[in-house]
Amino acid sequence: MSNHPAGLPIGPSWIETPTTEPVIFPYDGTPVAEAPVGTPDLARQALDHAVAIRDQVGRLPSHVRRAALQGALSAVSERRSEFIDLLVLETGKPIVDCRVELDRTLLTLQIAAEEVARLHGETVPLDLLPSGDGLIGFWVRKPIGVVIGITGFNYPLLLAAHKIAPALAAGCPIIVKPAPQTPLATLWLVHLLRESLTTAGAPAEAVQLITGGADVGSTLTTDPRVGAVSFTGSASVGHQIAKAAAPTKVLLELGSNSALVVAEDADLDAAADAIIKGGYYASGQACISVQRVIAVDPTRAPLLQKLQSRLQSLVVGDPRNSETHISALIDPRSTTRVRTWIDEALTAGATLAHPPSSSTEPLGPTVLLDVPYGQLAWDEEIFGPVIAIRSVPDIQTAFRTVNESRYGLHASVFTSSLETAFAAIDQLDVGGVVVNEVPGFRSDVMPYGGVKDSGVGREGPRFAIDELTTTRMAIIRPTTKRGGE
Repeated sequence: MSNHPAGLPIGPSWIETPTTEPVIFPYDGTPVAEAPVGTPDLARQALDHAVAIRDQVGRLPSHVRRAALQGALSAVSERRSEFIDLLVLETGKPIVDCRVELDRTLLTLQIAAEEVARLHGETVPLDLLPSGDGLIGFWVRKPIGVVIGITGFNYPLLLAAHKIAPALAAGCPIIVKPAPQTPLATLWLVHLLRESLTTAGAPAEAVQLITGGADVGSTLTTDPRVGAVSFTGSASVGHQIAKAAAPTKVLLELGSNSALVVAEDADLDAAADAIIKGGYYASGQACISVQRVIAVDPTRAPLLQKLQSRLQSLVVGDPRNSETHISALIDPRSTTRVRTWIDEALTAGATLAHPPSSSTEPLGPTVLLDVPYGQLAWDEEIFGPVIAIRSVPDIQTAFRTVNESRYGLHASVFTSSLETAFAAIDQLDVGGVVVNEVPGFRSDVMPYGGVKDSGVGREGPRFAIDELTTTRMAIIRPTTKRGGE
């Protein structure tokens, strides 16, 4: 399906790895392809290459960096259908979601290429103090150095693009490490990027890829020669990386348990549509999918009624079918974990408004009611097709309930009141507040990231470029002559 050399793209060429592992189609367990497995030694080789060309990449002309990204954009676009098919097979996500991922990847590459032209600094009025008389000041942005990009399994191509494209736009060599379950589309993307780099007159090793386990990740993130680590994954792993990598800059996108608030004056049909769309896309395996629904009391009963009719229309099955909404989770272990969290919530007193499918099928759309605080299905990121609904007496209690979480990525509120909408924007302690739309809405041009345990730093090419560059101040006295000398 994909067409690139065997092995891993390390240095200017590709290196065969000692071992390979099969990538498994989550829906039926069949092998998709054999993927190369990296080692700490190969990771160190990649680091050596990245450090060796750090200054060269940092000095690449703007037109070269832009041309490389534009070339990759064209190359991926020409292979759109093949990338989509590959994403379906390695992630198990419904094809409708993989089409969205591919289109968003193209947009990310395009935006990053455009941002190259907007990477500049400003003059500074140094003479606000008498000691600054006669001084000229300006600042420019300089690349932070070698970047390590570590991505999750749920959107492997898009997440890789959000690491790689801003790094190249900023003038930083990058080593990307995809999730072990989903390396294939990222390998192909990196191959196309390296071809585009060489065509534009840049070194191919400006982008490298290494696979492997925690030992490989540790080798990459703890090397003192690294300028920044950008990680997407679980909070627990993100915390470990941040501690071990210090004082290296670390950008973390750590997920959430996103809330959707239904105010008393909400359009309940729109809210119900958003809960279904936002709770079950990508089979619930999205950082900003709807997990907690917080409904002001009068809305609870009619909202549940509207949800029931919509739940019946969801198709669970083969992700290659365009009609499928929900398919298998990434691996059996994940499915077992989600079912365990559901069972634990029920044991603790929650009830089922819509049960999951049988244990022999992909996990179907599940609705839990009144999950007690302290239960994983409410407190943590379930990462499956499960939503939990709780009712509260008023909108202020709803906002407090949203904030009673260690996470804070996105939240949404459905309301017809501007006062309520602006109160949500002011009071919800999250990285993004979405009004009358799913919390999972993300335009790749906007700043994206969270607060609290949802992470630190922002993605979106413009904002990621800011994160991956540093300001360098220039202070110049044009002449040393004073007064009438």
